[in-house]
Amino acid sequence: MSNPIQEIIDTTHDSDLGDNSSESEAEHPAHIDNADAPQASSSKRKKKKSKAGRILDSLRGNNIPNDHAVTVDQGARVASPEAEAVMQALNQLKLMDALKGKASTSGRGKNPLGEHKVSFPTGSHLLVTPFFKFWATQPVPQLGDRPPTEDGYIEPTKAIQDVRQEPYPLPKDFEWSILDLNDPKEIKEVYDLLSLNYVEDDEAAFRFKYSAEFLEWALKPPGYVKEWHIGVRVSSNKKLVAFISGVPMTLRVRQNVFRASEINYLCVHKKLRSKRLTPVLIKEVTRQVNLHGIAQAIYTVGLLLPTPVATCQYYHRLINVPKLIDVKFAYVARNMTLARMIRVYKIDPKTTLPGLREVEERDIPEVADLFTRYMQRFDMVHLMTIDEVRHQFLSGRGELDQPSEHNRRPKQVVWTYVVEDPETHRLTDFFSFYSLPSTVINSPKHDVVEACYLFYYASDVAFAPGEDTEAKLKKRLAQLIGDALIIANRAKFDVFNAVSLMDNMAFLEDLKFGAGDGLLNFYLYNWRTALLAGAAAVGDMEPGRGVGVVML
Repeated sequence: MSNPIQEIIDTTHDSDLGDNSSESEAEHPAHIDNADAPQASSSKRKKKKSKAGRILDSLRGNNIPNDHAVTVDQGARVASPEAEAVMQALNQLKLMDALKGKASTSGRGKNPLGEHKVSFPTGSHLLVTPFFKFWATQPVPQLGDRPPTEDGYIEPTKAIQDVRQEPYPLPKDFEWSILDLNDPKEIKEVYDLLSLNYVEDDEAAFRFKYSAEFLEWALKPPGYVKEWHIGVRVSSNKKLVAFISGVPMTLRVRQNVFRASEINYLCVHKKLRSKRLTPVLIKEVTRQVNLHGIAQAIYTVGLLLPTPVATCQYYHRLINVPKLIDVKFAYVARNMTLARMIRVYKIDPKTTLPGLREVEERDIPEVADLFTRYMQRFDMVHLMTIDEVRHQFLSGRGELDQPSEHNRRPKQVVWTYVVEDPETHRLTDFFSFYSLPSTVINSPKHDVVEACYLFYYASDVAFAPGEDTEAKLKKRLAQLIGDALIIANRAKFDVFNAVSLMDNMAFLEDLKFGAGDGLLNFYLYNWRTALLAGAAAVGDMEPGRGVGVVML
């Protein structure tokens, strides 16, 4: 049997690692640290689903039963489950079913990228006995716990002198490395690792293609901590083979405000996924965060772990229909022709809102104020300082001295536009979206799907007095994000993605977004709170309105 560490030591060309032609399912990012896990047989996977399983399928857009779905004009089926049904489905899940992959939340459907936007690798087989036992040792709500009667921490914050001072031990042949993302060589190492080994869809057709510019924007916000950019190297040749990151943030969950870390970009080299590096990476980043007096974290995963605070669904708005059909991101429905599909998704060439323009430095104080007030509508929110607002919406605009051809500059990551009232010159609205393309792994015609993702937005229509405020806001947001689609089309994006959070559900269907087959679970580390409204309403809170955090 070949030695995977020796294979990496002997590797001289990174391109060798990108060859997926001989990969088994167990080598996909969906299956980290599960080499010894029992796999569900194909016959078991074909068994008739329980009612709970069918409801979970409706959440992710697969095999949607008639009583849980509606059909929209473009032929896409959009799931619309009730919160009670969702909770019933989750409560009825048996642990062994989850361990055997029967209760997968990844699924396969008509939008292969739908399950692809996650911060940790997705897929049912990560939820296996060794890894699940790890989460049972962590300060997180456990599956089956009763809903908390009040919010609060699970374990008190440790005094810094009580935090473990030495790094956790790694398996033989590996060593820790703190990455300096100000060093172009080291940020390229992270880029190369993620580009060849990070999240793929279940069918291994697409993989996120992070750029160095994106990583600088995502991982170096104001106040970032260098020690939270953690790598694992092969001791003999110093090759980077694993990575995890954290960035500091201030989080409001309902009425509680606390400092937290946003954990992201957990990635292990494909050939090392039997080495149990994932739990030790999580423990080490937790240790580093604790050393700065922070005991809470937020993270997203595409699978069921203990225990989601919210579950959201991916939505996709097709732009370049022929290309998306070619790469099998989307399919022509039986009641549709390609020509009609292109007409259905055609985007107007001109924006509609007077005063729409790209954000400028002078706008940042007003944008920050509008953002802060608007985010009060939601239960879980990233509270940003003015410097963080400047970084998130302004710093990723690319090479400003270069022409913005087709509304896109070289190395541009984020697009932010404001609406300035032509008479008062006051900013009334803004929207933003960011670029995260995906490599097309096995297409003879196309190498990349140019995807953009809805980021943050706000409108002062939300503050207008009167009983019809929500109806007016719904109309305004459809106009605002409709103009975002026009800008994205001009910038040559192929697809515009969004998640069922914030006020997104108010306009997604009207703008011809279709539900994907991917779920995004939000988790809080060392914090208890009741379920937040994501894909479904919770109590009086409408779908999406529980979550006001967009994870990159």
